[in-house]
Amino acid sequence: MQIRPILEAETELTDRSHAPESVVLSTRVRLARNIDETPFPSRANKSQRREILARCQDAIAGLKMMQKGSVLEMQNLSDPEKQVLVERHLISRELSNDKGESGVIVSRDQSCAIMINEEDHLRIQVLRAGYNFKGAWKVIDRIDTGLEDKLDFAFSPEWGFLTACPTNLGTALRASVMLHLPGLVMASQMEKVVRAVNQMGIAVRGLYGEGTDASGSIFQISNQQTLGESEQDIIKRLTGVLDTVIEQEQNARQKLLENAAPKVLDKIGRAFGALQNGHLLSSAEAMNLLSLIRLGVDFGLLPENERRSVDKFFMTTQPGHIQIISQGDLENSDQRDVERARVLREHFRGLAPLDFDTLEKT
Repeated sequence: MQIRPILEAETELTDRSHAPESVVLSTRVRLARNIDETPFPSRANKSQRREILARCQDAIAGLKMMQKGSVLEMQNLSDPEKQVLVERHLISRELSNDKGESGVIVSRDQSCAIMINEEDHLRIQVLRAGYNFKGAWKVIDRIDTGLEDKLDFAFSPEWGFLTACPTNLGTALRASVMLHLPGLVMASQMEKVVRAVNQMGIAVRGLYGEGTDASGSIFQISNQQTLGESEQDIIKRLTGVLDTVIEQEQNARQKLLENAAPKVLDKIGRAFGALQNGHLLSSAEAMNLLSLIRLGVDFGLLPENERRSVDKFFMTTQPGHIQIISQGDLENSDQRDVERARVLREHFRGLAPLDFDTLEKT
């Protein structure tokens, strides 16, 4: 199995040196780049795409942080393997559907993934645990400079970096943060927040980007505009919006405790019971139950170290992970639901009861 090293390695998001945060799960920055005087992937023929793939692989191999990474081509991966990469946010759903002359190179710690021949010749992304645009930008800027020394990127003095989609022209930067917003969801305020954020040119999407739902009350918030602003200005403007959303989430949680504590605590208690005893759990149901447990950690009902366990389960209980990790033939969704419930039941049955007394003392 080609992705075995990825499954076995400690990742940026599961590394115990990073303390998980209450609201912000992760930060991502992505740059789109294309080779000058070379057709975009959708316009290139098979031999041209193969040449682009080889040139980009050679250039990326020279980057120090990528040298011990995984070099993967889509045509050599099974559907479950590709699904695992999507679930880890290492490739897009679009790339997972590509049949050939495309690939991805993933750094050893999975903090950097560079897609080749997706919509653009290169999609460079850097992921950081928690709220860390500064750290993510520092790394991706260094990677971009290193690749620019080896590949002549398509650039226009008027339009900036040239991309397959006009909405990415300019800096070709997409900056995003993954947020856990159960307070706003429970308070039925999320729709209002989305409308306000959209009016400021900021997009709100589900866990896996455009067109996906927000299972587990997890939302991805990112910039939409890339033309006419510098990278620093884009990140600064997005940060201002994110700070407001984070504050609103914290306020919503506090109001729920003040005005509807029995209802909220009942939801968390029932979720804990379902995870301890459930025998059939779909991906969406597991995500929503885990979301409530994470909120329970925030309220002090469970030890802080359980936050990391929940964050890992958000990823490892997805369909691709369940099928690959179980090493069984679980193509049937019912079989995966049984295995998912077993994995979660095994973990949560080993935990002490929820400490509701903690809230009563505050």
